Amino acid sequence: MLFFFKVSLLLIATTNALQPFLSRTDAMRFFGAAGATAALPLQARAAEGPLVKFETTEGDIVFQLEPDWAPNGVTRFLELVDAGFFEKAKFFRNVKGFIVQFGLPADPSINKFGNLKDDAVKTSNSRGTLTFATAGANTRTTQLFINFGNNAFLDNQGFSPIGKVVKGMDVADKLNNEYGEKPDQRRIRSQGNAYLDTAFPNLSYIIKASRV
Repeated sequence: MLFFFKVSLLLIATTNALQPFLSRTDAMRFFGAAGATAALPLQARAAEGPLVKFETTEGDIVFQLEPDWAPNGVTRFLELVDAGFFEKAKFFRNVKGFIVQFGLPADPSINKFGNLKDDAVKTSNSRGTLTFATAGANTRTTQLFINFGNNAFLDNQGFSPIGKVVKGMDVADKLNNEYGEKPDQRRIRSQGNAYLDTAFPNLSYIIKASRV
């Protein structure tokens, strides 16, 4: 037991010493697949793909974006973040064990973004992945969801993940789900938070979205 404890301390110390220099590939080689993510700090992960932080009413969620998976989707998501599009936007659809959805702005007048060209589906909709909603070919706009479950059945329907939660999945799990799918998306599009604040006052929302 004492030996195991000493080895654990050695691994922690080694990890801390190497963190500034480890790439994802190096971490996989050194620690194995299970330990690679834990071994890399957020700064090191940023070199692998852009990081975005959502400050929400329940806590912070950090996403690592993956341009190799979905270049068009990543570009659009960063445009939305940089434009302040997500500020005060509600998580308006929350289906326990399935997904939580967001991306309709608090003020509908700022929604000037058109349809987005599709990305091929290169990775599965596993738990923690971030994906644009779509209603068919080239219909993605601004709505996204976080997968709560391993929703592989979405893969062959054109839902292409653009990144994944690397910190705060426990926060995502705490986002208010008391209203399920009750909020009317047509009314959100036309009235924004003026509708949601009155009809669904307890919805969790994004306070601020920013690059890390």
